[in-house]
Amino acid sequence: MRDVIIPVMNLSVVIPVYNEEHNIREILRRVQATKLAKEIVVVDDGSQDGTREILKKMDGKGKVRVILHERNKGKGAAVVTGLNAAKGDVLLIQDADLEYDPRDYPALLQPIHEGVADVVYGSRFLGSPHRVTMFWHLVANKLLTLMTNILYNTILTDMETGYKVFRRKVIEDMNLRAKRFDFEPEFTAKALKRNYRIFEVPISFNPRDYSQGKKIKLRDAFEAVWTLLKYRFVE
Repeated sequence: MRDVIIPVMNLSVVIPVYNEEHNIREILRRVQATKLAKEIVVVDDGSQDGTREILKKMDGKGKVRVILHERNKGKGAAVVTGLNAAKGDVLLIQDADLEYDPRDYPALLQPIHEGVADVVYGSRFLGSPHRVTMFWHLVANKLLTLMTNILYNTILTDMETGYKVFRRKVIEDMNLRAKRFDFEPEFTAKALKRNYRIFEVPISFNPRDYSQGKKIKLRDAFEAVWTLLKYRFVE
């Protein structure tokens, strides 16, 4: 689906970053190579390696705008900071760890351009190429997605995907409280409760393992369960 051609959109790409000194230059290069982003908002969440120093040198260049958290607040908090600062009409969340490929942007943006979707999820489980790794992470993702489908009467295949793209209006009335990896279930729950049109498209996926710096932990799965349950009944 990468050969899909879409017209220019007012697209903001939001990149939360924590300790990614070995990947930050490359992910920015890949995003810039798409030539689709009007701005790239990078939020450093209190990195302790050399990431902040690299970003300071890149700030203001190649459509990059850098925001620095003085301390580590969590991925969700970094995403929310970036979304609040972004100026585009369409917002796309991009992880910095090279697991997700910006060459999938055209396919992700196409349903919004065609007017059939308000939100697009890039699904890792719809048949596109992906690296084979970590069975129990797959199980956890499938169970959390199943729980989402049961609680919210939907048919998602990948609730936890890091690739979420949406029109600005989607978050204008959302009070997003996420601090850690609970952003995915909170955003999904609130989008579904508001009856926004969600499309899924297949994406490629190259997951890293813990030896390569993967950050999500078992506790985050339990937090996701609680978040899904909580927002089924409250705002």
